[in-house]
Amino acid sequence: MDPKEHWENVYGTKAANAVSWYRAHLETSLALIERAAPEHSAAIIDVGGGASTLVDDLLARGYKNLTVLDISQAALDVARKRLGSASQRVHWLAGDVTEVSLPAQAYDVWHDRAVFHFLIAPEQRAAYVQQALHATKRGGHVIVSTFGPEGPVKCSGLDVMRYDAEALHAEFGARFRLVESSKELHQTPFGTTQQFLSCYCRVE
Repeated sequence: MDPKEHWENVYGTKAANAVSWYRAHLETSLALIERAAPEHSAAIIDVGGGASTLVDDLLARGYKNLTVLDISQAALDVARKRLGSASQRVHWLAGDVTEVSLPAQAYDVWHDRAVFHFLIAPEQRAAYVQQALHATKRGGHVIVSTFGPEGPVKCSGLDVMRYDAEALHAEFGARFRLVESSKELHQTPFGTTQQFLSCYCRVE
């Protein structure tokens, strides 16, 4: 099963709040985005945003230039339906982040919670980093969250990578200056915990 088929199946058969990565509000992401982009006119892309409520919370805080990218159209449809008429204020983009056409130097903030750790092949990770470099403005910020070193080795039936801050930052390279990193324990809807690592970088 190719990645798109896998994720279409996940979001076509499970409720948005019945997947392990669900969180009612992404508090860590919201705090970092508000630090990185205090101006509500900032252009923000949520990579793998799918059915996440992050876009709802960003709209509620007054952000006006939002893009949600996900490989699954079904996931995007969940979010659009939930937002109702407010969904018209968001740019929705269905595609694989390693392949999709993105505008150059367009975004002040590139945010990804839980996509990068699914990229097992080095060439996939290299393509992702090139996309982030291409699409994020100089002086913009990249916020990426993955499973930490004590996180699970599989998610949604797929193998994943686990990172500490040094290893994750090394994947991105010198153009991405690490501002800070942090770890948190995510409580899944099933009562288990998963360690996440967040790295917050500035594009030089």
